[in-house]
Amino acid sequence: MLLTLSTSHRPATDLGYLLHKNPARAQSFDLTFGKAHVFYPEATDERCTCALVIDVDPVGLVRGKGSASGPLEQYVNDRPYTASAFLSVALAEVFGTALSGRSKDRPEVAASPIPLEATVAVLPCKGGEDLLRRLFEPLGYEVHAEAHPLDPDSPEWGPSRYLTVRLKAVTRLADLLKHLYVLIPVLDNAKHYFVGDDEVAKLLRHGEGWLGEHPERDLITKRYLKYRSSLAREALSRLIPDEPETDDEAPEPERKVSLHRQRLEAALAELKACGARRVMDLGCGEGKLLRLLLEEPAFEQILGMDVSARSLEIARDRLRLDRNAHAARRVELIQGSITYRDKRLSGYDAAAVVEVIEHLDPPRLSAFERVLFEFARPATIVLTTPNREYNALYEGLAEDALRHGDHRFEWTRAEFATWAQATAQRFGYSLKLAPVGPQDPEKGAPSQMGVFTLRTEALPDDTADS
Repeated sequence: MLLTLSTSHRPATDLGYLLHKNPARAQSFDLTFGKAHVFYPEATDERCTCALVIDVDPVGLVRGKGSASGPLEQYVNDRPYTASAFLSVALAEVFGTALSGRSKDRPEVAASPIPLEATVAVLPCKGGEDLLRRLFEPLGYEVHAEAHPLDPDSPEWGPSRYLTVRLKAVTRLADLLKHLYVLIPVLDNAKHYFVGDDEVAKLLRHGEGWLGEHPERDLITKRYLKYRSSLAREALSRLIPDEPETDDEAPEPERKVSLHRQRLEAALAELKACGARRVMDLGCGEGKLLRLLLEEPAFEQILGMDVSARSLEIARDRLRLDRNAHAARRVELIQGSITYRDKRLSGYDAAAVVEVIEHLDPPRLSAFERVLFEFARPATIVLTTPNREYNALYEGLAEDALRHGDHRFEWTRAEFATWAQATAQRFGYSLKLAPVGPQDPEKGAPSQMGVFTLRTEALPDDTADS
């Protein structure tokens, strides 16, 4: 298994500083499945090449460290010879600092696009050269592929699925390594280890900044996560949490604030205006609104709740709760569902529910209403949800399609107003409706907000079971 990385950046030997590997000597590293060897076949000011050779231990694979599906496959397989998820693991272990984009000695070069070339000697491509190009060309690579026949002595058998691949681009080294880390296992369509929640985090970390807008985003996500549908849905929902890819471009491309940010700021403004001291963000996700709440000293206690444990871990890291004692005293993160009664939600002045309810199955809405409006019963509730009428302005979004694959419904302005007014009346709240985002004269704004304020004259009978 061989990967070479080359540059003609002057001086080209800066590649050694970027990879944190000295061109003057060869190095070897122990891996759980074998050894990795790093050396430089050429290292001049004009051109420098680093070679990574992975020596997979076939005996270790037979002893159960691989993913072979039967007794024969344990002994007859291509894993020691072809690029696969083994190479991704090696990239993370051997070039981990470069993968993160850090360079102590050449930070300015690490942060800059430079001419780079990557060659993978034998890359299995389940999907052929066409898929290879569909994955790498949208990222700006010039792709060269040489097909290997099944048998050179029997050309009538046709080509194999193995290619020698050369990729050329002017890009950051960290970006090249991230693309290889994610896309090599995708092309191989296999992994040698169990795929769980931690793989979602790896995909999001290494896919940040490019995967969410990739035209083959869905295929990449599904293959990378070994077709585990629940993990793929979670990853895709976090790659595009609210709106289609064109959301921030139409219909006002001059706007510099994303729609998602506008929603958060609108909710924040209402929470500040109501004078709340104890607030909660229900369906807090990865903590973007929580971070804004934490910046406001007026909010003395902040609760974030989400059904995803992994999202809460990311929120904890984003808020630095393990390193900031003051923040940790003000913020509590809990795992839970907004459709189940939870005593932990009681006693708060206000609640934000930003782009959450459309992810609920419609039959669960009544449970959500009682959990929030009847049992938790904060004095102020700020709730936003998409305006379905606005979808017609999104280029490429089919008629009657929803903005996100995980949305169970989307309301028109009239439908949202009807639901919000009935809910407010039933549970003793007054209601204010407001648009969020750039408004179209006919279709309205992309999101709609309801601000529910508990009426002081509300009686217990207002919340009796119906």
